[in-house]
Amino acid sequence: MPGITNGQVVAGGNGAGNRSDQLDYPSGQVVAGNNGEGTALNQLAYPFHLFVDRDQSIFIPDASNYRVVKWMVGASEGLLVAGDNGQGDDANQTNWPVSAIVDEMGTLYIAEWGNHRVTRWFKGAKSGIVIIGEQEFGDETTRLNYPIQLAFDRQGNLYVVDTDNQRVQKFAIDKSSCNT
Repeated sequence: MPGITNGQVVAGGNGAGNRSDQLDYPSGQVVAGNNGEGTALNQLAYPFHLFVDRDQSIFIPDASNYRVVKWMVGASEGLLVAGDNGQGDDANQTNWPVSAIVDEMGTLYIAEWGNHRVTRWFKGAKSGIVIIGEQEFGDETTRLNYPIQLAFDRQGNLYVVDTDNQRVQKFAIDKSSCNT
């Protein structure tokens, strides 16, 4: 955009194509990662997306580490909020989490590219609940085929970009059973 002179690196910084100066934005502030690719909580491995909550905490699906981490303002490392139990389809695992969003109650929703599903993780939970999709991909409206992006509308409906089905689906999410 004309007139923009500064960018801000919010994740990465040491990998190919992730540095702010490659976009000709010489002044950036790293707020997550920048310690090389790895599994430590101060590192990231293929972050695909981010979500910033009302407290300015950043939720990052750390895809190759099969986890979602939360970076609070000024933190030197992330906090584990989902996964980190290896790649898989068990309730305490994720498989290539590529999008994560948090609702007004602090509940985390994760699009899992590798599991063709969306899971819901209540705040502080050690495992998630599958709310959309199944282990096997499909084109039925109850199945997903490489979900890649999530969003809520003002009514609380959840939208899922269902990549290989060439569609966006809208789901009414039952929050009556959500923990607060």
